[in-house]
Amino acid sequence: METIKGSLAIITNGAVLLYLLKGVAFTVIISLVAVTVGLLFGSVLALLRNYCNSKKTRILKWLAVAYIEIFRNTPLLLWIFVCLVFCPCPEFLGRKMWGLSSAEVKLLFKTAVALILFTSSVIAEIVRGGLNSVAEGQFEAGHSQGFSTVQIMVYIVLPQAYRNIVPTLLSQVITTIKDSSYLANVATIELMARVKKILSSAQKYNGLGTVNVSDVFVLFGFACLIYFAINFTISFFVRNLQKKRKNTAMVGRRAEA
Repeated sequence: METIKGSLAIITNGAVLLYLLKGVAFTVIISLVAVTVGLLFGSVLALLRNYCNSKKTRILKWLAVAYIEIFRNTPLLLWIFVCLVFCPCPEFLGRKMWGLSSAEVKLLFKTAVALILFTSSVIAEIVRGGLNSVAEGQFEAGHSQGFSTVQIMVYIVLPQAYRNIVPTLLSQVITTIKDSSYLANVATIELMARVKKILSSAQKYNGLGTVNVSDVFVLFGFACLIYFAINFTISFFVRNLQKKRKNTAMVGRRAEA
């Protein structure tokens, strides 16, 4: 009981809790950036792979195919280490920011790039599936109304494609948040890295002078609850939003009938 109390005292310590919550914030920020940029870049890749079929643009299609297949079929951890060694960091990031040292900011940038590169390849295939779910007749209808190909994509095809991929994209968002824990392998500053750092010096906070097995369960259990809370909240919010939209659409159809 004494060891358990000591372990629980770690996460009830104000300084430790604040340190871990800052890690939660960085986890959310990194994941949000990876998904947002990944969605933009992945959409471009999906469009290139799907519609660049002419002789002049076929090279763009094959470049998109090569990118998607290389990144999607290799481990994220590999690209984290590749970016850590080879990815240059902009000069304006070589200074203290957000309470981090210049070295930590550079490390954060490089690992975020790796996560973006990997995530965009997965999202590209998700978006491509959404594009393929839109009927060919939508293009014909758009052209008949005088829309250009770009306008058809922006105003007709992509909105429908994005709507169709919401469940799959939600799964990828959750996966990206969980995958951000891989960044702990290069000592960055997200939640899992901070949990490992606190665990390495748990004897300072549990009052027992040694690191115990219960410290491992308490700290990693706390991280587990945080990841679950974030992902469940996102999933619950998106599903409720979809239900409301579906109900609104049904009410509108009944009113029209």
